[in-house]
Amino acid sequence: MAMAAVALALIPSHAFAERGGGRSQGGTTDTSGGRDGSSLVSKVVYRGSTAGSTDGGSTSNVKPVGNWTPPACWYEPRSAKEFGTYVENMYDETVNAPGQHSYAKTSAGKFREEYKDGTYKNYNLDKEEEGNWWVAVRDEDRWMEPEAQACDRMPFWVDNGDPVPVENAITPNLLAELAYSRIQLPTTKVTLAPEAATKVNLPTWAWLDKATFKEVSVTAEINVGDLNIQATTTAEPVSLKLEPGTPDAETYPSSGECTINAGGSIGEPYAKGKADQNPPCGITYLRSSGDGAFDLQATVTWEIAWTGSGGAGGDLPDGTFGNGQEVVVQEIQAVNR
Repeated sequence: MAMAAVALALIPSHAFAERGGGRSQGGTTDTSGGRDGSSLVSKVVYRGSTAGSTDGGSTSNVKPVGNWTPPACWYEPRSAKEFGTYVENMYDETVNAPGQHSYAKTSAGKFREEYKDGTYKNYNLDKEEEGNWWVAVRDEDRWMEPEAQACDRMPFWVDNGDPVPVENAITPNLLAELAYSRIQLPTTKVTLAPEAATKVNLPTWAWLDKATFKEVSVTAEINVGDLNIQATTTAEPVSLKLEPGTPDAETYPSSGECTINAGGSIGEPYAKGKADQNPPCGITYLRSSGDGAFDLQATVTWEIAWTGSGGAGGDLPDGTFGNGQEVVVQEIQAVNR
């Protein structure tokens, strides 16, 4: 049992998916997997709004609404040559590592024998043009999660044109879900009027301009052997939720949910002469914040959809992203004459 456990720790099923930095809001940075020593990592390439920001602003990952999460592990193809090189490197590193336990060396040897001289012969190199090995990879940021342990099948061979007999085999739909997990959304800093400090019982207007509040997308692609597929996942902002940071406040509308305007913005900028009007999106605080400030939470809901190879496409769960900003609320000072 111990030897089997060590072997499992060495097989490609436990290699990690590589994720890298990028640029948000239309950035073109590509991030992809590769080989590092004896470790196989994901061959999926990502480009688009994957990280950072073109304007220096901060970003964060989209958070799915509900219990759905993108896959933490999946299966990808490898050529016979790639797989054989991986196993040989893994075996050499294990048996030549100083102080390595004998059971680890034995387990590595048994694993190598299975694919070189056992059930398979010489990693199927003589069939290289006829199919691929399929191995499991994991999202490196989630490898400790139980969901990442689901892809536990030993590497297996699939002839070209045959169905891959596992769940979570790479497809355009799965690529779209992986792209979802890499979408970076811009920080939601709502413009307020009054800007510096507002007053008790005075309507505070809130809005987001279209120029800084626009859709973002990530494309995921894999090109290995005869498998060349891609999917683009796009997040489009649809509403803004305002939470004042105190129950002693009224929101506009009363639900606190401000929907997107026809032009793509949310809310309406304050203009002179509107002091006595209720804003289409905003807050009225009913008490002061004293010597501190209220933590206004502004959360944007994004509708997310995808398109992919072969005309595939569809919807994915909505996502949210928000952040807090301090709002100082002062009492209106009366003047006695």
